[in-house]
Amino acid sequence: MTKFSAFMDIRVYYEDTDHGGVVYYANYLKFMERARSEFLRSAGLELDVIERDFSVLFAVTEAHVLYHAPALFNDLLNVESCITRLHGARISFKQSIFRKHDHKLLTDADIHLACISRSGKVSRIPASVRSILKQEIS
Repeated sequence: MTKFSAFMDIRVYYEDTDHGGVVYYANYLKFMERARSEFLRSAGLELDVIERDFSVLFAVTEAHVLYHAPALFNDLLNVESCITRLHGARISFKQSIFRKHDHKLLTDADIHLACISRSGKVSRIPASVRSILKQEIS
């Protein structure tokens, strides 16, 4: 588990919901993607800079998502992100989405990323990036 968790608030807009005002299940993955990007940014890592300087990207390889309760139109959500594993070319995150006003757990997920070259080949996480990420793991 990490010693650092990043939290990001996200408002549910009409475009995020189905015709019943319930968040469409795949949109939780979008919320988590945004939160992971902000997690990295808060650690001093910008994805575009990593791509420019090291010619690597991070791609989701697995997403294990559990849906506990629905989020609704206009809810304010809080997404918690933390790194659970860092090894070679892989980063694993634990992410949870809560409704902010009552802190009800709506969704939680284990998301696994691979570091890849621009051509799509698995590549080790650059040493300087790994060093920064290791600081986030206890």
